[in-house]
This record gives sequence, structure tokens and C-alpha cells, in this order.
Amino acid sequence: MISTAIRVARVGSAAELAAAALMILGFPCLMLAALIPNAYAFAAVAVVTYLADHYLHRKGSYLINRLSKVRAGLSIRFLIRQLLLILLLARMSLADNRIFYGAIACFIAFYGLQAPHGALVTLIRSRRRMPVATRNVDLKSRIRIPDAPPKGLLHRSAEKMLHLDLFAVACLLVSALAGSAAVGYAGVIATVGLGCLYVLLLLPYARGRKVPPNADVVLAAVDDWLAAYRPETVLYFSGAKNSAYQVNMWLETMEQLDTRPLIILRERVILSSLAPTTVPVICVPGGVHLMNMDLSSVRVALYAANVGKNIHLLRVPTMKHVFIGHGDSDKLASVNPYSKVYDEVWTAGRAGRDRYAIADVGVRDEDIAEVGRPQLAPIQTWQGVPGGRIPTVLYAPTWEGWDGNPGNTSIVLAGENIVKKLVAADPPVRVLYKPHPFTGTVSKEAGAAHQRVTALVEQAAAARASDSRFTGDSAAQERAKAELARITARLTELAGVAGETGDEAEATRDGVVDVARHEEMARLRGEWNDAYWRSFPPFEHRVITGAEPRLYDCFNVSDAMVSDISSVVSDFIASGKPYAVTDSAGLGVEEFKRQNTAVRAATILSNSAAELGGLLDAVRDPEADPLAEERKELKRYLLGPDEPKSIDQFNGAVADLALKAEARNVGQESRTGAVEGRPAGLTNALPSQRVASAGETDEVNAG
Repeated sequence: MISTAIRVARVGSAAELAAAALMILGFPCLMLAALIPNAYAFAAVAVVTYLADHYLHRKGSYLINRLSKVRAGLSIRFLIRQLLLILLLARMSLADNRIFYGAIACFIAFYGLQAPHGALVTLIRSRRRMPVATRNVDLKSRIRIPDAPPKGLLHRSAEKMLHLDLFAVACLLVSALAGSAAVGYAGVIATVGLGCLYVLLLLPYARGRKVPPNADVVLAAVDDWLAAYRPETVLYFSGAKNSAYQVNMWLETMEQLDTRPLIILRERVILSSLAPTTVPVICVPGGVHLMNMDLSSVRVALYAANVGKNIHLLRVPTMKHVFIGHGDSDKLASVNPYSKVYDEVWTAGRAGRDRYAIADVGVRDEDIAEVGRPQLAPIQTWQGVPGGRIPTVLYAPTWEGWDGNPGNTSIVLAGENIVKKLVAADPPVRVLYKPHPFTGTVSKEAGAAHQRVTALVEQAAAARASDSRFTGDSAAQERAKAELARITARLTELAGVAGETGDEAEATRDGVVDVARHEEMARLRGEWNDAYWRSFPPFEHRVITGAEPRLYDCFNVSDAMVSDISSVVSDFIASGKPYAVTDSAGLGVEEFKRQNTAVRAATILSNSAAELGGLLDAVRDPEADPLAEERKELKRYLLGPDEPKSIDQFNGAVADLALKAEARNVGQESRTGAVEGRPAGLTNALPSQRVASAGETDEVNAG
């Protein structure tokens, strides 16, 4: 029943539900206490409503947002509590007392202060939101960006301002109970005085030198930096917050480019979710601002996702546009007809080229280049299970997706069967369960199945820990845990230093990465990963969630994997290790392999997972593995050759396309220069058109 109430109210926990109930029921109780009248009961219930309201705000409760939609927002709730206090004073026969009129005057004045306070907070935030936000771009030497206001002034400012009424409410209650008007007046003066002080403290940040420059000055400074830096290759990305991983996966590749890289983002929320990088980053939310930006030195633009806002850069003809995607699999997203708009589409291997040919969506074969997958460099190739170690099998199902297709994930129909067979295997294996972070976000059944699988793994881990056949070096594990704590503390310290920024404008000013710190953090993450795997026995089953350890780290400590159709399978193939894929939709082995290239060298599992023994046999005896050669051939087909290295192939493709772009631009200049009587300025209008016509502006808004 409680779980149903939590789901209906859309709160995060039983504690949140209880706080919501106390707050909602508290106001009728306040009215009852005022009518009786009982000041002690009123005071007790008022404390409960204050605390419950504060708790829900701190938790960011969905219910708080809903209350504001039905005209029961924060300020209304405070006002009702104050009016009920006035009612209490009247019912206590204090209506003829001056303190009664003092209370009324106090709350009227206090609410009069809400308007300038809210206006100032809105104005300050608006003026400090610049037209662009950057990282690793030196704007500090070009324009003056003042420090952000103290966090205490703007963070949850409305809640802080309204809570200043506590002084008046508390003192008026004491005054009513003790009969001392002086206490009541003190509270009234404190509330109004502190409210005035809060407004006065905000004033300096709304004017003068504490306000960042206007949009034109900031954009001119960005263009000045671009003219000096002269970027050659751009990674362009637009998307929702939960898609940040799609751009994060390309950061290391951008850092390794031979050309000068730049990352252009379109949403501020993506910038805040961007992983640390040394590459310059410019976030440009406005389409007109982007089109007016001087990108005349850029020759290659890379796109990680097919989204509508890509049109704002695709319209620039002086650079070549390439779709690189954010994973390589047999899903329909990998052959999106939108890909026709790009000059080239880059795939990891021959499989991607054939996929477009079979789909027949209009992408020409000559516009496809095979460049490998630079991100797969950290994946280690398999040398067999080291002697004396229990084999490790990774279960990494994908999520349920948006369309309800039972073939999307194995977690619902096969997850429990897979894990039960793995934990009961003889000879034994270790199970690592790493679910997709979106699991259960769409389907309740998937979420429930995930919980059951988690419970199975944890129960098996507890049983193995008490089994005398499994022993570990506890002293070494304790040393690893101590090392892990030390590394974590240092990483937290470094991340805290890197993240010490007041707001977006201040982060833009100071957001130039410290290369030494960046390199130290990269080294420490490697050490953290090593210490993590040594901090528990090598036979212990584990449920692994969160960002660390990363999926590729799990690949490297595993000897085999069970998964679903997704880019996870394509990436794991780089290791050369045995793997199994679940045919959750029941297509049958031949049809499943026909439809999904990445499973051609896999052990195909039905939902019963009866075929799992074949995978375990391949792990225990690699010499007798019937699919070993097929995996090698499939790896070359999907991911390209091992040599030259993928990053070298990628850099070569960038260089070749840049030459094509340059040749096109030279040809255009020679042709336009030969046209007699051409109006001055049109030749150089692109790509940085300083003035957008009305039609162009409409086009931007429409995209």
C-alpha cells in the first residue's frame, strides 16, 4: 500500500511521503489550533509544517512542483500560515492590542519585500547568463567577467527569504503566550529588517562592474579567441541531459587528433554533464549566435547524434560534415536515413558499410569511410584464464527501450535464468552483473526483474563468502581497500578543486583545465580501478552500478560476457573473448544471426539459458572453442583491422576530408572571383554571416 502511495504521489521514498502528508495535513491542523484557540498546539504544528516543507524542498520533491501548479506554491503556504497566526491572535482576544496591528503591518511589509527580492534575483541570474559558455577557452584575458554573488544569496533564494518570517512568527507566539509585547515587536523588526538587508545585499550584483559584459562583447571575445586558435576539426553535439555519454565517449579521441580540435555544444545541461577534457569547448544555445560565429578555419565537423539542431552547422559549406555516431550496432538507429545529409558517414568496419547498403536509405557507398573505433583502445585482448583463477563471466544486459519490443533486453524474460545457471555452474565461475543505467525507467517489469537479478547475485555472493572452499588473501584485500580509500580521497580533492566555480559565467572565466591536474586524475583513475578489483576476493560475485568501474574495465577482468543486441556486444568483440547473446524475442538461431551481424560468432541463448554450457566450455578450454576463428573474422569485419591503429585511421580520415574541404573552398574562391561585378562582401559571407536576415532567423527557430 505504501509503495502504491509513493508511486501515485511520485515521491522518492517513504520518508518523503510521510513529510508530504505531514505538510498537507498540517495546515488544517493549524487552522483548528487557531480557532480553538491553542497557541501551544499552533506552535507545535507550525514547526512540523516548516520542517516538512524544508525537507521536501531539499529533496527536490515532485510534489512541491505540483503544488505550485495548483496555486499552493511556497509563498502561498507561508502566507496561509501567517494569516492563520493573525487568526490565532484575534481568537486570543488580542485584536485590540497594538501587537496585533504590528503583526499585520509586518506581514504586509514582508510580502512587499518579496517583489524587489524576486526581481533582483531574476535580474542577476539573467545578466550573468552569457550567450555562450565555455571550457578551456581563454576569455579571461579578453573580457572582464566579475565574480559570482556568494552562493548563499542566490541558492534557493525564495525559500531563504520566506523563512525570515520565522523570527516574527516565533516571537509573536511567545508574545501571545507571555503577554510581552516587546518580544513580539523584536520579532517583527527582525523579520522586516533582515528582509530589507537581503534586498540591499543583492543590489550591487545587479548593476555596475559586478555585471558581466553584454552579448555582443562576449561574442566578439569568442570570435577573437577563435581567430587566434583557428580550430580545424569540430565535434558538434546537441541532446538531452541523459545523452551526455554520447559526446563524452569521443573526448579522448578529440584529445588525440593531429588537428586543432574544438567541441561545440548546444545545451547548457550537456556542458554541466561533460566529462573533464583538455579540448576547448563552446556551448552556444542560440542558433543565430552559432551561425554568426567565426568558424572559417574549420574544415571537418563531426556529429555524434542525428538531431534537428545539426542543421545550424550543416548549412555551412566551407567544412565537410561527418556522422560518426555514438556506438556501432545492428539497431535501426545505426542506419538512420537522416545520415544522407552528411558528406561522409564513418563506420568502424566493413559491417557498417554493408549495413547501409542493405538498409538502402540513400547513403552512397563512396560516402562511407571505415575508421575503426578509437574508443576501444583500452580493451585488452584475451590470453585465456590465468592458472588458479576462477573464470569471470560478465552479465551486461541492455535496457528495455521505448518501444516495448521483447527483443530489446534479456533482463525480463531470461535474466534470472542466466544468473541462476551462472552462480550454480560447476566448476564454478564468478558473476559480475552490470545493468544498463536506464533499466527500469520505462518498464516496471524490467525494473522488478533487475531487482530480482540483483538479489540473486547478492545471495550467491553471501553463500560463497561462507563456503570454506573459497578463500582469499584478507590482508592483501585490506591493503587494497586502504589504497582505494586514499585514491578516492585524492580524486575527490582534485575534483573539488576543479569544480570550485560560482556559476556558469565564473566557470567560463576560470574553466581552463589544469593539464597537470587532469593528467594526475587520469593516472589515479587507473590506479583506482586496479585497487578496486584487488579489494575483494577474485571469486566474489558482484553487482556493479554507477560510473565506476567503467564497462571497459569490466570487460578486461572478465573472461566471457552475456549481453543483448547493443553496441556493448560490438565493443566486447574487440577483446576476442567468448560471448553469448540472448534471443529474447524467440526468432530462432538462424534468423537471429541473419538479422544481427554482431552475434554471428556468439553462443545464442534462448530465454531458458539452456545453451549457456557452451559458453562456459569455451572459457574453460579455449583450445576446444569452436567459435574462436569466427570471432577473429567477425572482429575484423565489425571493427576493422588491428593495424594501423584505429586512432591513426581516424586521423587519416580527418586529414583526407580536410583536404577535400580545402580543395572545394579554393575552387569556390576561384569561381566567385571570376564573376565580374559581384557585390563586395558576398564572397566571404560564409560561414560567419554577421547579420542574419529575417528569413534566416525564421529558419533557425524552425530547426
